[in-house]
Amino acid sequence: MSHSPTVTTDTATQWHWNNSIDTPRDLIGYGPSPPNPQWPHDAKIAVSFVINYEEGGEYSVLNGDSHSETYITEAVGGTPRQQARNTNIESEYEYGARAGIWRRLRVFEKAGVKGTVYGVGKALEGNPKVSEVCEKLGWEMGSHGWRWIDYHDMPAEQERAEIEKCIDLSIQQTGQAPRGWYIGRLSPRSQALLHEIYRQKGLKLLWLSDSYADDLPYYKAVPAGVSEDHPGEVLLVLPYSLDTNDFKYMMPNNWSSQDDFYNYLVAAFDQLYAEGGDGSPKMMSIGLHARISGRPGRVGAVRKFVEYVRSKDDVWVATREEIAQHWRGVHPYTTGA
Repeated sequence: MSHSPTVTTDTATQWHWNNSIDTPRDLIGYGPSPPNPQWPHDAKIAVSFVINYEEGGEYSVLNGDSHSETYITEAVGGTPRQQARNTNIESEYEYGARAGIWRRLRVFEKAGVKGTVYGVGKALEGNPKVSEVCEKLGWEMGSHGWRWIDYHDMPAEQERAEIEKCIDLSIQQTGQAPRGWYIGRLSPRSQALLHEIYRQKGLKLLWLSDSYADDLPYYKAVPAGVSEDHPGEVLLVLPYSLDTNDFKYMMPNNWSSQDDFYNYLVAAFDQLYAEGGDGSPKMMSIGLHARISGRPGRVGAVRKFVEYVRSKDDVWVATREEIAQHWRGVHPYTTGA
Protein backbone atom coordinates (compact mmCIF):
# COMPACT_ATOMS: atom_id res chain seq x y z
CA MET A 1 0.00 0.00 0.00
CA SER A 2 1.45 3.37 -1.00
CA HIS A 3 1.14 6.56 0.97
CA SER A 4 1.12 10.11 -0.35
CA PRO A 5 3.09 12.80 1.52
CA THR A 6 1.09 14.82 4.01
CA VAL A 7 -0.07 18.08 2.48
CA THR A 8 0.88 21.08 4.61
CA THR A 9 0.55 24.81 4.32
CA ASP A 10 3.91 25.31 6.04
CA THR A 11 6.11 26.84 3.33
CA ALA A 12 9.41 25.56 4.70
CA THR A 13 8.11 22.01 5.08
CA GLN A 14 6.59 22.03 1.60
CA TRP A 15 9.82 23.41 0.12
CA HIS A 16 11.88 20.67 1.78
CA TRP A 17 9.56 18.04 0.30
CA ASN A 18 9.73 19.56 -3.16
CA ASN A 19 13.51 19.84 -2.94
CA SER A 20 13.86 16.16 -2.10
CA ILE A 21 12.11 15.38 -5.38
CA ASP A 22 13.88 18.02 -7.47
CA THR A 23 17.38 16.93 -6.40
CA PRO A 24 17.36 13.15 -5.98
CA ARG A 25 20.47 11.37 -4.76
CA ASP A 26 22.86 9.99 -7.36
CA LEU A 27 24.34 6.70 -6.17
CA ILE A 28 25.74 5.77 -9.57
CA GLY A 29 27.96 8.64 -10.66
CA TYR A 30 30.50 7.70 -13.33
CA GLY A 31 30.35 4.03 -12.40
CA PRO A 32 33.25 1.69 -13.22
CA SER A 33 34.47 3.78 -16.18
CA PRO A 34 35.04 7.40 -15.11
CA PRO A 35 35.98 9.88 -17.84
CA ASN A 36 39.61 10.79 -18.38
CA PRO A 37 39.90 14.44 -17.30
CA GLN A 38 42.87 14.95 -19.67
CA TRP A 39 44.63 17.16 -17.18
CA PRO A 40 47.16 19.58 -18.71
CA HIS A 41 50.48 18.04 -19.78
CA ASP A 42 48.94 14.57 -19.28
CA ALA A 43 49.20 14.92 -15.50
CA LYS A 44 48.35 11.81 -13.50
CA ILE A 45 46.65 13.84 -10.77
CA ALA A 46 45.30 17.34 -10.16
CA VAL A 47 46.07 18.61 -6.65
CA SER A 48 44.02 21.39 -5.07
CA PHE A 49 45.32 22.99 -1.87
CA VAL A 50 42.63 24.88 0.03
CA ILE A 51 42.99 27.29 2.95
CA ASN A 52 39.76 27.80 4.91
CA TYR A 53 39.91 31.34 6.29
CA GLU A 54 37.15 31.59 8.92
CA GLU A 55 38.67 33.62 11.76
CA GLY A 56 36.29 36.34 12.94
CA GLY A 57 33.21 34.84 11.27
CA GLU A 58 32.55 32.16 13.89
CA TYR A 59 29.73 32.11 16.47
CA SER A 60 30.10 34.92 19.01
CA VAL A 61 27.78 37.26 20.84
CA LEU A 62 29.96 40.02 19.35
CA ASN A 63 28.59 38.92 15.97
CA GLY A 64 25.00 38.97 17.23
CA ASP A 65 24.78 35.26 18.06
CA SER A 66 23.16 33.78 21.15
CA HIS A 67 26.15 31.59 22.05
CA SER A 68 29.89 31.11 21.65
CA GLU A 69 31.71 28.86 19.18
CA THR A 70 32.60 25.24 19.94
CA TYR A 71 33.19 23.71 16.49
CA ILE A 72 36.73 22.86 15.29
CA THR A 73 38.61 24.12 18.34
CA GLU A 74 41.40 22.70 20.47
CA ALA A 75 38.86 21.99 23.25
CA VAL A 76 37.08 19.13 21.48
CA GLY A 77 33.55 18.55 22.76
CA GLY A 78 33.22 21.86 24.57
CA THR A 79 29.87 23.37 25.53
CA PRO A 80 28.83 26.75 24.10
CA ARG A 81 28.29 29.62 26.49
CA GLN A 82 24.83 31.10 26.17
CA GLN A 83 24.55 34.88 25.88
CA ALA A 84 28.22 35.20 26.82
CA ARG A 85 31.63 35.27 25.24
CA ASN A 86 34.22 32.52 25.41
CA THR A 87 37.39 34.55 25.06
CA ASN A 88 39.60 31.45 25.10
CA ILE A 89 37.90 30.11 21.96
CA GLU A 90 37.89 33.57 20.41
CA SER A 91 41.65 33.76 20.91
CA GLU A 92 42.12 30.41 19.15
CA TYR A 93 40.43 31.85 16.10
CA GLU A 94 42.39 35.09 16.50
CA TYR A 95 45.60 33.07 16.35
CA GLY A 96 44.73 31.95 12.84
CA ALA A 97 44.20 35.55 11.72
CA ARG A 98 47.18 37.05 13.54
CA ALA A 99 49.84 34.36 12.99
CA GLY A 100 48.63 31.10 11.46
CA ILE A 101 47.59 32.43 8.07
CA TRP A 102 50.96 34.06 7.46
CA ARG A 103 52.96 30.97 8.50
CA ARG A 104 50.72 28.87 6.27
CA LEU A 105 51.17 31.18 3.26
CA ARG A 106 54.96 31.40 3.71
CA VAL A 107 55.24 27.63 3.27
CA PHE A 108 53.41 27.77 -0.05
CA GLU A 109 55.21 30.91 -1.22
CA LYS A 110 58.62 29.32 -0.58
CA ALA A 111 57.56 26.21 -2.53
CA GLY A 112 56.10 28.24 -5.40
CA VAL A 113 52.72 26.59 -4.93
CA LYS A 114 49.29 28.23 -4.97
CA GLY A 115 45.74 27.13 -4.34
CA THR A 116 42.30 28.39 -3.40
CA VAL A 117 41.12 30.29 -0.33
CA TYR A 118 37.68 29.50 1.03
CA GLY A 119 37.19 32.96 2.52
CA VAL A 120 34.46 33.74 5.05
CA GLY A 121 33.22 37.23 4.22
CA LYS A 122 33.21 38.64 7.75
CA ALA A 123 36.68 37.21 8.37
CA LEU A 124 38.09 38.88 5.25
CA GLU A 125 36.28 42.10 6.12
CA GLY A 126 38.06 42.11 9.48
CA ASN A 127 41.50 41.37 7.98
CA PRO A 128 41.59 42.68 4.37
CA LYS A 129 45.36 42.16 4.21
CA VAL A 130 44.66 38.43 3.69
CA SER A 131 42.90 39.06 0.38
CA GLU A 132 45.60 41.50 -0.68
CA VAL A 133 48.50 39.11 0.00
CA CYS A 134 46.72 36.05 -1.41
CA GLU A 135 45.95 37.94 -4.61
CA LYS A 136 49.62 38.92 -4.99
CA LEU A 137 50.66 35.28 -4.50
CA GLY A 138 48.26 34.09 -7.19
CA TRP A 139 45.75 32.37 -4.92
CA GLU A 140 42.13 32.16 -5.98
CA MET A 141 39.71 33.83 -3.58
CA GLY A 142 36.64 31.59 -3.35
CA SER A 143 33.80 32.24 -0.94
CA HIS A 144 33.02 30.35 2.26
CA GLY A 145 29.82 32.26 3.04
CA TRP A 146 29.50 35.47 5.03
CA ARG A 147 29.75 33.71 8.39
CA TRP A 148 31.27 30.44 9.62
CA ILE A 149 27.93 29.23 11.00
CA ASP A 150 25.22 26.68 10.19
CA TYR A 151 22.95 28.11 7.48
CA HIS A 152 20.44 25.27 7.52
CA ASP A 153 17.56 27.10 9.21
CA MET A 154 18.39 30.66 8.14
CA PRO A 155 15.49 32.42 6.35
CA ALA A 156 16.00 32.56 2.59
CA GLU A 157 16.00 36.36 2.39
CA GLN A 158 18.67 36.63 5.08
CA GLU A 159 20.81 34.05 3.33
CA ARG A 160 20.32 35.90 0.05
CA ALA A 161 21.48 39.13 1.68
CA GLU A 162 24.59 37.44 3.07
CA ILE A 163 25.50 35.97 -0.33
CA GLU A 164 25.21 39.43 -1.84
CA LYS A 165 27.44 40.86 0.91
CA CYS A 166 30.09 38.26 0.03
CA ILE A 167 29.93 39.25 -3.62
CA ASP A 168 30.15 42.98 -2.83
CA LEU A 169 33.12 42.49 -0.49
CA SER A 170 34.97 40.31 -3.01
CA ILE A 171 34.50 42.93 -5.74
CA GLN A 172 35.73 45.59 -3.33
CA GLN A 173 38.83 43.60 -2.27
CA THR A 174 39.76 41.71 -5.45
CA GLY A 175 37.92 43.41 -8.29
CA GLN A 176 35.64 40.46 -9.08
CA ALA A 177 32.95 38.27 -7.57
CA PRO A 178 34.03 34.86 -6.25
CA ARG A 179 34.11 32.36 -9.10
CA GLY A 180 33.34 29.48 -6.76
CA TRP A 181 31.82 28.69 -3.37
CA TYR A 182 32.13 26.25 -0.50
CA ILE A 183 29.67 27.16 2.25
CA GLY A 184 30.34 24.12 4.45
CA ARG A 185 27.28 24.14 6.67
CA LEU A 186 24.88 25.08 3.89
CA SER A 187 21.09 25.28 3.81
CA PRO A 188 18.86 23.20 1.51
CA ARG A 189 18.43 26.29 -0.65
CA SER A 190 22.03 27.62 -0.73
CA GLN A 191 22.99 26.30 -4.15
CA ALA A 192 19.77 27.41 -5.83
CA LEU A 193 20.15 30.87 -4.27
CA LEU A 194 23.73 31.16 -5.49
CA HIS A 195 22.72 30.21 -9.03
CA GLU A 196 19.81 32.62 -9.03
CA ILE A 197 21.77 35.59 -7.62
CA TYR A 198 24.67 35.11 -10.03
CA ARG A 199 22.20 34.78 -12.90
CA GLN A 200 20.39 37.96 -11.92
CA LYS A 201 23.65 39.90 -11.60
CA GLY A 202 25.08 38.58 -14.86
CA LEU A 203 28.00 36.93 -13.05
CA LYS A 204 29.73 33.63 -13.78
CA LEU A 205 29.38 30.94 -11.11
CA LEU A 206 32.14 28.58 -12.16
CA TRP A 207 32.20 25.91 -9.43
CA LEU A 208 30.67 24.74 -6.16
CA SER A 209 32.35 22.40 -3.69
CA ASP A 210 29.70 21.44 -1.12
CA SER A 211 30.03 17.75 -1.93
CA TYR A 212 32.32 14.88 -0.97
CA ALA A 213 30.82 12.46 -3.49
CA ASP A 214 33.55 11.80 -6.04
CA ASP A 215 37.21 12.06 -7.08
CA LEU A 216 36.31 14.00 -10.23
CA PRO A 217 34.22 17.07 -11.05
CA TYR A 218 30.65 16.43 -12.12
CA TYR A 219 27.57 18.33 -13.21
CA LYS A 220 24.32 18.45 -11.26
CA ALA A 221 20.95 20.02 -11.91
CA VAL A 222 20.23 23.37 -10.29
CA PRO A 223 17.96 22.67 -7.29
CA ALA A 224 14.53 24.25 -7.71
CA GLY A 225 12.54 25.89 -4.94
CA VAL A 226 13.66 29.50 -4.55
CA SER A 227 11.73 31.80 -6.86
CA GLU A 228 12.11 30.39 -10.35
CA ASP A 229 12.81 27.16 -12.17
CA HIS A 230 15.97 26.57 -14.16
CA PRO A 231 15.12 23.72 -16.54
CA GLY A 232 18.18 22.24 -18.18
CA GLU A 233 20.65 24.38 -16.24
CA VAL A 234 23.44 22.75 -14.26
CA LEU A 235 26.11 23.47 -11.67
CA LEU A 236 29.68 22.19 -11.87
CA VAL A 237 30.66 20.48 -8.63
CA LEU A 238 34.31 20.13 -7.64
CA PRO A 239 34.09 17.67 -4.73
CA TYR A 240 35.92 18.61 -1.56
CA SER A 241 37.29 16.27 1.11
CA LEU A 242 36.89 15.83 4.85
CA ASP A 243 39.44 13.02 5.15
CA THR A 244 42.47 14.78 3.65
CA ASN A 245 41.65 17.72 5.90
CA ASP A 246 43.43 19.11 8.94
CA PHE A 247 40.14 19.68 10.77
CA LYS A 248 40.46 16.07 11.94
CA TYR A 249 43.07 17.26 14.42
CA MET A 250 40.02 18.65 16.23
CA MET A 251 37.69 15.66 15.84
CA PRO A 252 37.23 12.64 18.17
CA ASN A 253 38.71 10.44 15.40
CA ASN A 254 41.60 12.82 15.27
CA TRP A 255 45.11 13.09 13.93
CA SER A 256 47.17 12.74 17.11
CA SER A 257 50.33 14.13 15.49
CA GLN A 258 51.47 15.80 12.31
CA ASP A 259 52.89 12.45 11.21
CA ASP A 260 49.36 11.01 11.18
CA PHE A 261 48.18 13.77 8.87
CA TYR A 262 51.23 13.62 6.61
CA ASN A 263 51.14 9.83 6.27
CA TYR A 264 47.45 9.90 5.37
CA LEU A 265 47.98 12.61 2.76
CA VAL A 266 50.79 10.61 1.19
CA ALA A 267 48.71 7.42 1.18
CA ALA A 268 45.81 9.20 -0.55
CA PHE A 269 48.12 10.88 -3.05
CA ASP A 270 49.96 7.65 -3.88
CA GLN A 271 46.72 5.78 -4.56
CA LEU A 272 45.33 8.47 -6.84
CA TYR A 273 48.69 8.94 -8.54
CA ALA A 274 48.84 5.20 -9.28
CA GLU A 275 45.32 5.29 -10.72
CA GLY A 276 46.40 8.16 -12.93
CA GLY A 277 49.31 6.06 -14.14
CA ASP A 278 46.80 3.35 -15.06
CA GLY A 279 44.91 5.76 -17.30
CA SER A 280 42.30 7.01 -14.83
CA PRO A 281 43.51 10.39 -13.46
CA LYS A 282 41.68 11.97 -10.52
CA MET A 283 41.81 15.13 -8.41
CA MET A 284 42.82 15.47 -4.76
CA SER A 285 41.72 18.23 -2.39
CA ILE A 286 43.68 19.08 0.76
CA GLY A 287 41.78 21.16 3.32
CA LEU A 288 43.76 23.40 5.68
CA HIS A 289 42.86 25.97 8.33
CA ALA A 290 44.93 28.93 9.46
CA ARG A 291 44.33 28.29 13.17
CA ILE A 292 45.08 24.55 12.82
CA SER A 293 47.91 23.86 10.37
CA GLY A 294 49.19 27.37 10.98
CA ARG A 295 50.37 26.18 14.41
CA PRO A 296 54.13 25.56 14.76
CA GLY A 297 53.65 21.90 15.69
CA ARG A 298 51.52 21.17 12.62
CA VAL A 299 52.88 23.31 9.83
CA GLY A 300 55.66 20.79 9.15
CA ALA A 301 53.21 18.15 7.92
CA VAL A 302 52.00 20.42 5.14
CA ARG A 303 55.53 21.55 4.29
CA LYS A 304 56.66 17.93 3.93
CA PHE A 305 53.63 17.04 1.84
CA VAL A 306 54.12 20.01 -0.49
CA GLU A 307 57.73 18.91 -0.96
CA TYR A 308 56.56 15.35 -1.60
CA VAL A 309 54.10 16.49 -4.27
CA ARG A 310 56.74 18.66 -5.93
CA SER A 311 59.13 15.71 -6.08
CA LYS A 312 56.75 13.79 -8.36
CA ASP A 313 56.47 14.13 -12.12
CA ASP A 314 53.19 14.58 -13.97
CA VAL A 315 51.36 16.44 -11.18
CA TRP A 316 49.16 19.45 -11.85
CA VAL A 317 48.84 21.72 -8.79
CA ALA A 318 46.01 24.09 -9.60
CA THR A 319 43.41 26.44 -8.19
CA ARG A 320 39.83 25.27 -8.24
CA GLU A 321 39.05 27.91 -10.83
CA GLU A 322 41.73 26.44 -13.11
CA ILE A 323 40.37 22.92 -12.60
CA ALA A 324 36.81 24.08 -13.32
CA GLN A 325 37.84 25.99 -16.45
CA HIS A 326 39.72 22.95 -17.72
CA TRP A 327 36.84 20.55 -17.02
CA ARG A 328 34.29 22.78 -18.71
CA GLY A 329 36.55 23.00 -21.75
CA VAL A 330 37.35 19.28 -22.05
CA HIS A 331 34.04 17.90 -20.77
CA PRO A 332 31.34 20.49 -21.52
CA TYR A 333 27.89 19.65 -20.28
CA THR A 334 25.64 17.96 -22.82
CA THR A 335 21.93 18.63 -22.35
CA GLY A 336 20.21 15.57 -20.99
CA ALA A 337 23.43 13.78 -20.11
